[in-house]
Parts: sequence; C-alpha cells; structure tokens
Amino acid sequence: MSTTEFNEKYNHTYSEERKYVTPKQPEVQKSLESFRDRKFGIMFHWGLYSQLGIVESWMLPDKDRDWAWEKNSKYDKMTCNEFKDMYWNLKTTFNPVNFNPQKWAKAAKDAGFKYVLFTTKHHDGFCMWDTKYTDFKITSSDCPFSKDERADIVKNVFDAFRAEGLKAHAYFSKPDWHSEFYWPKGFKKNEYMTRNTSYNTYIHPKIWKQFCEYTKNQMLELVKNYGRIECLWLDGGQVRPCKGMNIHLSKIMEEARKIQPWLMVADRTVGGKNENFITPEQTIPKHEIKVPWESCLTLGTAFSYRVNDTFKDAKTIIHILCDIVAKGGNLALNIAPAPDGTLPDEVYPILADIGVWLNKNGFAIYETRPAAPFRNEDVAYTKKGNEIYAIYLPKDKENTLPKELKLNSGLKVNEVIFNNEKVKFTQDGSIVTVKIDMPYKKEPAYVFTIK
Repeated sequence: MSTTEFNEKYNHTYSEERKYVTPKQPEVQKSLESFRDRKFGIMFHWGLYSQLGIVESWMLPDKDRDWAWEKNSKYDKMTCNEFKDMYWNLKTTFNPVNFNPQKWAKAAKDAGFKYVLFTTKHHDGFCMWDTKYTDFKITSSDCPFSKDERADIVKNVFDAFRAEGLKAHAYFSKPDWHSEFYWPKGFKKNEYMTRNTSYNTYIHPKIWKQFCEYTKNQMLELVKNYGRIECLWLDGGQVRPCKGMNIHLSKIMEEARKIQPWLMVADRTVGGKNENFITPEQTIPKHEIKVPWESCLTLGTAFSYRVNDTFKDAKTIIHILCDIVAKGGNLALNIAPAPDGTLPDEVYPILADIGVWLNKNGFAIYETRPAAPFRNEDVAYTKKGNEIYAIYLPKDKENTLPKELKLNSGLKVNEVIFNNEKVKFTQDGSIVTVKIDMPYKKEPAYVFTIK
C-alpha cells in the first residue's frame, strides 16, 4: 500500500511541525535523540474492550455512537446506558490466563523492535497496573486475574521487554470515563455522555480539581513504581486548557522529572512544550518532518482485538517503516492481544520475516537521519555519517530489482555497495545509475550504500 493509498484510508490529524517547541531540559533532548535512533517500536492496545472485539473504549460516549457502534452488531439494540452497565461489569470476566509477556518480548526483539509502547489505561479508565487510586483495575479482587502472580500487567510487560533490551514507553489516557470526577452522575440529561466531562469545569471547579489530583497521582505512580520509563504517551487530546480541561501537565512533569529526569512526554495533538514529539495516528506524512515524530499504525485492521482479523504482510510493514524513517520519523506498530492474553498466531511469522530483513538491513534504518530527496518514486533515502542508503521498494507484486536503477545521491559518488560488493555505476549530475548484473536473493526491499 502506497503512502497516498494509506492516507486515503485513514485520515487523522496531528500537530503542526511549525508549532513544535523544543524541550529545554538537556536530558530530555538527549532522550529525544536516542528515541530518534531507535526508529521501530511495538505498541499494544489491550484491555476490557478486547473481550468484546470492539473499537477500544469508544462505544461508551453516547455522542460517539454513530461511528463507534458497528452496524448489526449484537450490541446495536442496547441503549447506551445498558451498554455502559454491561461494559463496566467486564472487569469481573477479564481473565487473560495465557498472558506470556516473555514470549511477546522475545518475538519483538527478534523482529527488530527497539521499544514497547503499552496501554496502561485507555479512556474507559480500566487500569492494567496495581494502582492504589481506583478499584477499577486488573488487580481488583473481583477481577479473576487478580489472583494470578502476573496480575500487575504493566509491571510484567515492562520487566519482560526491558530484559530483552527494549525501552519502555507508557500510554496513558488523560480522560477517564469511569472516574467519578470525570463523568459524575447527575450532570447530563438521561446520563447522555460525550468524550468530555459531564459537567462544566468552570462551574464545578472542585470536582475538576479532584480529577486533576487523581490524574497526577496515577501518572506519578507509574513513574515512581514501574522502573525506568522513557516516555509518558498521553492520549485524549480533548483534555486541554483551551477546552476548559487543564490538568496542569507542566507541573506534573516537573514532579515526574525529579524522579526520572530523562522522561519524554507526548501530549498528543495538543502541541506546545509538553508534546516532545508529534504523533500521527494511522497516517504517514507525505513529506519530511524535521522535528521528532512517530506514526502509530496497526498491523491488523484496528488498534484493538478483532476476531478473525486480517494483517498486513511483512513487505508492507517494511515499506511503511522505510518510508517513515526516510521522512525523519519512528514507527510504532500496534498489535492487539486477544482477551486470553495471546497474540494471534498469524502475527508471529510476519514479525519473524520483518526481523530477517532488519537483521540484514537495519544499518540503513537504525540511528539514521533523512537524506534528500527522502523519497523518489520507489526509493527511500536515509544517511549515517558519510554514507547514504538508497532503499529500493519493489512494487506490490514484485520482489525483484530492475537491471538498471537510477538513484539520486546529490553528491559526488566514489562507490556503491550492494550485498557487500561493489556494483558498477555511472553518474550524471546528481543521478547515479547502477547496473545490477550479480545474483541476489529476492527480498521485500533492497539497500544500496552510496559512499
């Protein structure tokens, strides 16, 4: 799938590059450079919604019913209140007995991922860690998995992935639709809810203050108790000062960085000094972005678990990764675990194939930066030091190289390396024409090193 085709299917907005604010803290700046070096992260959306195979938490707000409720589903005839009552009770049935974070982490490492972005809490407010600020959590006594030694999901995920050398990033939802301080009862006619608070925060500042304290406590709890975290990745962009929902994030980050000074924060879609990198969702920007950024895309058709889902193949993901890296970004690839704690069987061979390619060609991906012209027809360009990497991306039904390939170097070229061997080339201005007259293995993408 090309960038144009991908963006026509998914149309999500993201913060403007021109409004980016460079963080002042030297340790955060250093973290951002390390983040840009890692390039490839694995993301997990997993929670109560996985049991229903629905679009994460989004069927809970009444106003989002038109798009979030799938037509002809078994929930379609429920009222919104009936659905909410049923949904909140999912805590009593969530029992992922086959949860094996070590298996996930090993597969991720072998696939070439360098960090994990895990959903600690989605908008429904269900916490996948042993928080002390709510009982709506995986370790609650009425959740059957609470008896399991692996019950603190976040701890087990982060520990397993760190053991394999991956960095930990924590997804955290700012809105919390289960919280009595976000959706307290009695403020909307017939309990009709939107994704915003059910009350006017200016008229009821005491309730909002309680929510702010609750949110701060949970964020700091993760930073204090769950080992080294590289990033707090904050979703729910409606929670922002201009909407009357100011959680005083700058003050929270001041406290958090007293504990972990390197901590990045991605207050996604809000912009300003607390969005340390831009986060396109299900979107690949058409051009280079010169500030730190990360696209979160799905391996399947959605962020959350779907029964009998279909998945992108390894070649598609490799092409997406090369395209994103050539434009200066990172790829966070989302995989949705099943309610029993397993990853779909189809996922593992796809990850293995990605890993085979990155094991051979990762030098053109990791620790690189964009090289003009970034993308040129079927070629993506990256660079590291004095080397430029031209990555040829064969069209959908092809896995071969043309006998002659034109590359745009922009510089005087001394040699071109392919498969660890020098190849013949001619240069006319910025265009380098390479002759492919050697045997090679068919691959999803091919890397030429221009020196």
